[in-house]
Amino acid sequence: MTEFSTQNNAVLFTVDSRGVATVTLNNPDKHNAFDDTIIGVLQRTFDHIATRQDISVVVLAANGKSFSAGADLGWMKRMASYSFEDNLTDANALASMLYALNYLPQPTIAKVQGAAFGGAVGLVSCCDISLASEKASFCLSEVKLGLIPATISPYVVAAIGVKASRRYFATAERFFAAKAQQIGLIDEVVAATELDELTENMTNLLLNNGPTAIREAKALIFDVAGQDVDDTIMAETSRRIAEIRVSAEGQEGLTAFFEKRQPNWQRGSTANKLQE
Repeated sequence: MTEFSTQNNAVLFTVDSRGVATVTLNNPDKHNAFDDTIIGVLQRTFDHIATRQDISVVVLAANGKSFSAGADLGWMKRMASYSFEDNLTDANALASMLYALNYLPQPTIAKVQGAAFGGAVGLVSCCDISLASEKASFCLSEVKLGLIPATISPYVVAAIGVKASRRYFATAERFFAAKAQQIGLIDEVVAATELDELTENMTNLLLNNGPTAIREAKALIFDVAGQDVDDTIMAETSRRIAEIRVSAEGQEGLTAFFEKRQPNWQRGSTANKLQE
């Protein structure tokens, strides 16, 4: 596999021997705020991950006190002087990065240890599973600046629903992990000292399952969500289960179950799993 580097110390990228990729926001002095450069780095990183068959799980994390303060102040100041066309180009870059994260084929975990404001709420919303320290806090702060949370809105509304969005988009109030869990933004909340363990446990749950099956299951959700259950959707879902039953992974999983043994993806390295 060709080595990949973010070439930017503000975003770190690692892959361990199990096939777990960790993307870490690493600009704690600025509370991991992002600008157009960091957005570009994240875009390239997510695009790279999407091509990696040896990556089974993706963790989005951050170093320091904050998860991310959202938009960098210097970047916001520059954007204020941009033309409409320049602002549109800038917004499209952010929208593209969020799309890349949301539709990664691998399962994604957001590990939120601190404050997540503005666009950072979008990052959390784009992840499949979101875990937070009880010290984490959230704020959709855009309207305080006379702006709106536009590019993140499809993902945030999908995560917390229309009713909660109508409140938090308008009030720009800060809320904490327990409320974030109540409205669906966060799945699990633990003490700060337990967040690493929770993330590891969730990662291991994912690694126990067929890597291709997880990718196909994630794609299935996007493809059937909001669809009427008609002849077309019934035929397509029937085709998908039939196809995966006769696949190498499906056959191995069923055989292992009936033979009361571990399937091959639970043994050895990710590379070995892909070859078996």
